[in-house]
Amino acid sequence: MALIVQKYGGTSVGDIERIMAVAERVKRWRDRGDAVVVVVSAMSGETDRLIGLARQIQARPVPRELDVLMSTGEQVTIALLSMALSAKGCPAHSYTGAQVHILTDSAHNKARIRDIDAARVRADLEAGRVVVVAGFQGIDEHGDITTLGRGGSDTSAVAIAAALQADECQIYTDVDGVYTTDPRVEPRARKLARVTFEEMLEMASLGSKVLQIRAVEFAGKYRVPLRVLSSFKEGEGTLITFEEDAVEDAKIAGIAFSRDEAKLTVLGVPDQPGVAHQILGPIADANIEVDMIIQNVAAQEAMTDFTFTVHRNDYARALEVLEGTAQQLNARQVLGDPQIVKISLVGVGMRSHAGIASRMFAALAEVGINIRMISTSEIKISVVVDEKYLELGVRALHEAFGLDRLEVA
Repeated sequence: MALIVQKYGGTSVGDIERIMAVAERVKRWRDRGDAVVVVVSAMSGETDRLIGLARQIQARPVPRELDVLMSTGEQVTIALLSMALSAKGCPAHSYTGAQVHILTDSAHNKARIRDIDAARVRADLEAGRVVVVAGFQGIDEHGDITTLGRGGSDTSAVAIAAALQADECQIYTDVDGVYTTDPRVEPRARKLARVTFEEMLEMASLGSKVLQIRAVEFAGKYRVPLRVLSSFKEGEGTLITFEEDAVEDAKIAGIAFSRDEAKLTVLGVPDQPGVAHQILGPIADANIEVDMIIQNVAAQEAMTDFTFTVHRNDYARALEVLEGTAQQLNARQVLGDPQIVKISLVGVGMRSHAGIASRMFAALAEVGINIRMISTSEIKISVVVDEKYLELGVRALHEAFGLDRLEVA
């Protein structure tokens, strides 16, 4: 008998018919003799509906009260799914995050899990019940309801799997696994049978929407085996593993991209110690995250040019902050460009293969794409290009590295 934690997202439980289908799937696993814990999100669109209600009252809802409101979405789903399981002759108990004591910090709307008391869940499993837990939520030390931020149900599932030492954590979504890139951009994208945690972490951080990055980090830290599967079709999905088999053959696992990028440049600042902090310190104080950074020696002696990227939602605020900083530094000019994208190659095979970067740059040059910025790590190469070249760039790289010829999982 295996202990399986399954997570179903909002589209998987979007209506009663889909909830009944999830119940049937869960029952099949239990009938095999496995112990099953199910973590669910709110029904598709429900969280947005609740936030919309709150904003009709307050433009910026009180974070504590917003958590109380948003947590009700998952409470509806756990009750309905438990009813569906019971109707199929499969005993089940539903629990909110607070009821199974998912202890978090007090950062409302973006809390982090500190501990889980799994005793109540274990008791139900030993009694032969399926346990259905509300994802996305917990409780802090003051007894207040907290939520984990968008995509937090993935993190809930992985954390529960870690606490229970589950044999596998299965993430059911509207896709049937991890692909070499987004099939909507490159129709020849292939599903991967397995991918390493390192690769998945990079892909999640670089724009892949299959798994929430915090969930991947949590799974890697506590060595929880993860599998991505589809709620709507059968298959083995993609296993996320620590093993790096066949990296000699698979140089690149996939291509990730992010459309939500903006670039800021300050020209002609003094080339002296501390200038980077003088530029980025106010950006950090404004709670704006910086991604890629380039500093170049300017044409004018003893001066430098400084370029960095931020999320596009932060562009206007970052530009405002940077213009104020530029005045203090007597900089020559501030430039901004919100119409850029980031394209990244990811693969643990890069460690043992030279020439990946030059091959990437050559492939982009062949289709007339100019690179604006470059960033590298041990298993990743990222480039910033003009937004209009996103699809062309992804397709060119997919073909150049033979990802369309990978064996389908």
